[in-house]
Amino acid sequence: MRIRDWLCVGVVGLFIGGCAGMLGGVTPETRAAVAPTGKLRVAFLSAPIYATKDSATGELRGVAVDLGKELARRVGVPFHPVVYPNPPALLGGAKSGEWDVALTGINAERAAVMDFSAPYMEVEQGYLVRAGVIIATAADVDKAGVRIGVLEKAGADLHLSSSLENAVLVRVKSLAENYALLDTGKADVIAATKTALFEGAASRPGSRVLDGRILVEPINMGVPKGRNAAAAVYVGKFVEEAKAAGLVKSAIGQAGLRGVVVAPLAPLK
Repeated sequence: MRIRDWLCVGVVGLFIGGCAGMLGGVTPETRAAVAPTGKLRVAFLSAPIYATKDSATGELRGVAVDLGKELARRVGVPFHPVVYPNPPALLGGAKSGEWDVALTGINAERAAVMDFSAPYMEVEQGYLVRAGVIIATAADVDKAGVRIGVLEKAGADLHLSSSLENAVLVRVKSLAENYALLDTGKADVIAATKTALFEGAASRPGSRVLDGRILVEPINMGVPKGRNAAAAVYVGKFVEEAKAAGLVKSAIGQAGLRGVVVAPLAPLK
């Protein structure tokens, strides 16, 4: 089933009544539900659409950090980032209680263990072609003998696993390993967010990001299933507030992301 088919799977009602103390006056009960350890442990992948380390300071910067810090501020607890190299590791963290809120795309496997907000942004996925490889368009990629690098269980992997007919997927555990496939000639093309691909192309002369996109992936906030329901309700309302107030747009702009837009506001219930 395609990613967009899961938009409603695990999405928590955003305007459930009876939950007092929403944004701007959080109750002790809601604070304990959202951040039970006394700090907000915010999980995300190490990738440009979420956050990366500043090369000079080592500080994490990006949309996930900006939104995570703002959510922690509103809840009234310290912000604590929890960074993962790949989706399976993040999913494992949900099951073992390593984090309180995650920023990630939604799919069936994640919806089984997480309660999601509506999307806060939408991300284009595309192809980066290795220098010297004669592939001019996205339609040329799905040919016999073409090797496509993908991050295991990420949006591109899930989509291409069901749509490719001839090309072969080469799965890796991190974005750095995906780039390494190109650099060592073990892949002809890699598929990922176009934000990451443009960044990768800048340091790989002769490589090129193909026009068009293979899918648009919605990115959501989620909490582990089994938490007090107030946590998912509060996080869902925070997402809508952040979109409406321009916080998500500002964070995307500050991160300089390409191929990324703010998701539409969720319909009123």
